[in-house]
Amino acid sequence: MADLDYSTLHPDTLAVRAGTERTHFGEHSDAMFLTSSFVVGSAHEAQLKFTGQVPGFIYSRFTNPTVSAFEERLAAMEGGERAVATASGMSAIMSLCLAHLRSGDHIVASSVLFGSTMQFFNNYMAKFGVEVTYASPVDLAEWRAAVKPNSKLFFLETPSNPLVDVADIRAIADIAHAAGAILAVDNCFCSPALQQPLKFGADIVVHSATKYIDGQGRVLGGAVVGSNALIEPVYLFLRTAGPTLSPFNAWVLLKGLETLGIRMKAHSENAMKLATWLEAHPKVARVYYSGLKSHPQHELAERQQTGHGGVVSFDVKGGQDLAWRVIDRVQLMSRTANLGDVRTTISHPATTSHGRLTPEARARAGIGDGLIRISVGLEHIGDLIADLERGFAD
Repeated sequence: MADLDYSTLHPDTLAVRAGTERTHFGEHSDAMFLTSSFVVGSAHEAQLKFTGQVPGFIYSRFTNPTVSAFEERLAAMEGGERAVATASGMSAIMSLCLAHLRSGDHIVASSVLFGSTMQFFNNYMAKFGVEVTYASPVDLAEWRAAVKPNSKLFFLETPSNPLVDVADIRAIADIAHAAGAILAVDNCFCSPALQQPLKFGADIVVHSATKYIDGQGRVLGGAVVGSNALIEPVYLFLRTAGPTLSPFNAWVLLKGLETLGIRMKAHSENAMKLATWLEAHPKVARVYYSGLKSHPQHELAERQQTGHGGVVSFDVKGGQDLAWRVIDRVQLMSRTANLGDVRTTISHPATTSHGRLTPEARARAGIGDGLIRISVGLEHIGDLIADLERGFAD
């Protein structure tokens, strides 16, 4: 695959073939290199590798063939020049920020983000003298108003967690670039199977590979994807600080990528059916899913994505009492805050994934006490609907 032009291939093909480097054994599947270090032939060769004068593997904190295969495959699927894999999605965000920001810099971020991302910005980047201003993911005027002379990074999720807001990547990228900042997009909900933010002007893509890229809830992983110039500082941070993806996890994620395209299509089909059913339910006040024509950014999602993903959120009319009752009564769905699994999961964002936010921050993000988030898996849709009917029953 080394001589093949990746740009000519469909992401589904890249998910199976990109990054494959066979050893002299000629293995067909990807090899797993469970080793902490690599042997060199001479002291001079060691010097050349450690100084970067010749390529080669040194130490698995920052160079490992299995991890490199995952990085190359994911970068090809996203249309990026390079990727750096990390131990988790949050370590990817940390690595991005600590590689590209310094004290006195400013972040403009979406007001609707994963709770831990907001906690990291508010509690830890602030500790290092980096300030953050939040803007509605769907209000471009707020992004323009948030810009400061020291703005260096724009950060957003699209679709967002948990309300599935769809942000205009191209428009926000233009605002960021006019301010001299870079735009990073968390592509967790869509994955490269449904959306490639770099094609719409984003500079960096961030992943929690723990979610759809793995797809079966087995391992943790993360990644940062972009140009060589923007990824090199992230690599140098990882080389020093070590928030490293293990070779075993990288191998599992490689296997996950191979089925990502067909899984995302199936997730999207199931989610659309469930969202349509929920929208007609008398105990549901509102459904959040960009595949529905009632979604305010439905047309934007149709242009920007090739599918709408597997996450459906909805407000029930009975507040937290009914939300908890529905969650407690289901028998098939898994009560866990993880998402992106072949198994359907159900959670109450206000008291789990976004529970550490202040009530004011949750209100600004639109996360009410009656909100339920479902990551729709690959079970039969009839069984999932029957399971929710148990939850709604009087």
